[in-house]
Amino acid sequence: RRSVAAAPTKWQTIAEGIRGVTEETTTGVHRLYQLAEQGQLLFPAINVNDSVTKSKFDNTYGIRHSLIDGLNRATDVLIGGKVALVCGFGDVGKGSAAALSGQGARVIVAEVDPICALQALLQGFQVALLDDVISRADIIVTTTGNKDIVGVPAMQAMKHQAIVANVGHFDNEIDMAGLGRVPGIIKINIKPQVDEWVFPDGHSIIVLSEGRLMNLGNATGHPSFVMSNSFSNQVIAQVELFTKYEEYNKDVYRLPKILDEKVAKIHVLALGGELTKLSKDQAEYIGVDVEGPFKPEHYRY
Repeated sequence: RRSVAAAPTKWQTIAEGIRGVTEETTTGVHRLYQLAEQGQLLFPAINVNDSVTKSKFDNTYGIRHSLIDGLNRATDVLIGGKVALVCGFGDVGKGSAAALSGQGARVIVAEVDPICALQALLQGFQVALLDDVISRADIIVTTTGNKDIVGVPAMQAMKHQAIVANVGHFDNEIDMAGLGRVPGIIKINIKPQVDEWVFPDGHSIIVLSEGRLMNLGNATGHPSFVMSNSFSNQVIAQVELFTKYEEYNKDVYRLPKILDEKVAKIHVLALGGELTKLSKDQAEYIGVDVEGPFKPEHYRY
């Protein structure tokens, strides 16, 4: 803020020398689309987040690893048998629910999207309103990318020493500012990134990473192999923009599916998998090339 006050056109000047940007976070991509719609995007952007080999792998399988890693490092509580409330059942929510369920937790999902809610039900999870189940949950995980998901009244209603964790967005998914304003509340730091908040009535909750992304604050993020999918897309996108920036308008683009499949193929082979080959007749029968892409752009995996 100080630098902008001193030089109001600082970022516009920097933007003039930028050929493009590649973005791989859900929230960041959302903001880019908003800027493009408003005509305020200053350079081309490639949406890496919605490459299948990013969103369906990093978001889901990455969090499936790092959520549990963070919970174990932070609290080392037994997850089996506990009631875990997962707020949101998008890609990150699916990975979170799978991780907790795999540890033996009884998972409940809170979700606004009926498609995601139906997916949760058909995977065996209860779908309920947060306010109806918050007092039963031992572990609460927010995964939504939205704000005001867990408010102060919900935290006051939680059971004693419930664990509150965010893996979705900024610290406004959980109302940390409001929690700090509760009259008489006491914050006790147990160890780095683990705080016990004691309410005036004596009961407390355990908040991880001060409400920020706990898979980064309490653990070391997603493992390198799953991130390799995302970073491969980033490199391809960066090369594309750097070498062909004159072909792009000030809009948001996605990488073509053939490159998505190329990234997946590299990682399949790295894990020792073997890909079946279509014959020419088979490929022609379903209307694809022998080398792909094998699915249309609208296919959702």
